[in-house]
Amino acid sequence: MISRPTIFALSSGRPPAAIAIIRVSGPAAGESIRSLAGSLPRPRHARYVTLRDQTGDPLDEAVVLWFPAPHSATGEDVAEFHVHGGRAVIDAIITALGKLGGLRPAEPGEFTRRGFENGKLDLTDAEGLDDLIHADTDRQRRQALRQLKGLLGEKAESWRRQIIEASALIEAGIDFSDEGDVPDDLTKPALAKVAALLGEIEETLAVSAQSERLRDGFVVAIAGPPNVGKSTLLNRLARREAAIVSPYAGTTRDVIEVHLDLDGYPVTLLDTAGIRETDDPVEQEGVRRARSRASSADLVLWLIDGQSSSYEEREEALRDAVAAKGDSALWFVRNKVDDAGPRVSGVTFGYPRFDVSAVHGHGVPELVTALGEFAGTFFGSGEGGAITRARHRLLLAEAAGALRRAVDLPDQSPELVSEELRISIHSLGRLLGRIDVEDVLDVIFRDFCIGK
Repeated sequence: MISRPTIFALSSGRPPAAIAIIRVSGPAAGESIRSLAGSLPRPRHARYVTLRDQTGDPLDEAVVLWFPAPHSATGEDVAEFHVHGGRAVIDAIITALGKLGGLRPAEPGEFTRRGFENGKLDLTDAEGLDDLIHADTDRQRRQALRQLKGLLGEKAESWRRQIIEASALIEAGIDFSDEGDVPDDLTKPALAKVAALLGEIEETLAVSAQSERLRDGFVVAIAGPPNVGKSTLLNRLARREAAIVSPYAGTTRDVIEVHLDLDGYPVTLLDTAGIRETDDPVEQEGVRRARSRASSADLVLWLIDGQSSSYEEREEALRDAVAAKGDSALWFVRNKVDDAGPRVSGVTFGYPRFDVSAVHGHGVPELVTALGEFAGTFFGSGEGGAITRARHRLLLAEAAGALRRAVDLPDQSPELVSEELRISIHSLGRLLGRIDVEDVLDVIFRDFCIGK
């Protein structure tokens, strides 16, 4: 087996920092410690040393850790240098490592990939790690951490193992029916096991419908005619000047996006161009984009001018809002209600309505509270769901479909059942990144002692 190159990289945050961690993984990891620190410490015991380059010049006072294979994050020999987090210190150590034979800088994600290839984590674990790194809100963090700990991977591995056992029963009945220690009619107990597993997978698919959305959050579009305060409301909700505010109609020409953490839920807030008829080609494109984004949002906040209340204006607002919202949920927000008295919120045209002053902030806390409640209802129990990516859902659906076909076969032909189980095993193997055609044979020979 050809030895892999040893890789190294800064594995902590961007400098400067109090402490930086430089990780080395591969067959020359031990040599990197000997070269810079003099000798190897005891495995998994920290040692305080002076690091020196190849000429003997000191680099830093550091803590060194040694993780011999296979008991490491990557399954290979791993060295860690915990050093002071200044840029010059990090650069000096990286330069010294680069001068050692057999070492090269790591590529993006290469440590995690080596851990996956060496069986330290499956694909769902790796995806959970990626989600954890990119989590923006507390709820995203908790979901990613559960995924990293095997929320889906452990379930999928258990299902795959049990389907392999069921398949082994059927294969044994087909191929080794003349052996004395192989019972007759193994298809029925195998299908009973498959039916139970099918129910578990379908239940997981059903309760995880919103988990994928928690990764990306839900989208709220602020829409309405020009000059009703859309950009002002966006800035008020974002608590910063994210959009240009002007008394002139048509100031906002493109869609402005702001990402918020709303009670732990990730929210993308969109400020769209004022929707009106115009001859300006640039503004026309802005209006087109506004309508498109509003119709694809999860919720549309349609702003109306609280200082205008003619019947014709209300009818026009309803017509435009319903035309723009598409399949999105719709709330009316009556802006420029500038008095500081109690907010009068209720229902307009059969849709929820909130009275606010985006300039002074009156009524905005009540709107934010309602948005938080909407987010909780929107995500439901999705935070605890096992499925967080479309890839998970599609492969589980493939596996469930194959199991369903196996259970529903009219004559329950062992050969056809076996083929459907093979498809299901393959789908779960793709989900985990572990596809091994020898698994079924291993179970057969282990359980039935064929060929002893």
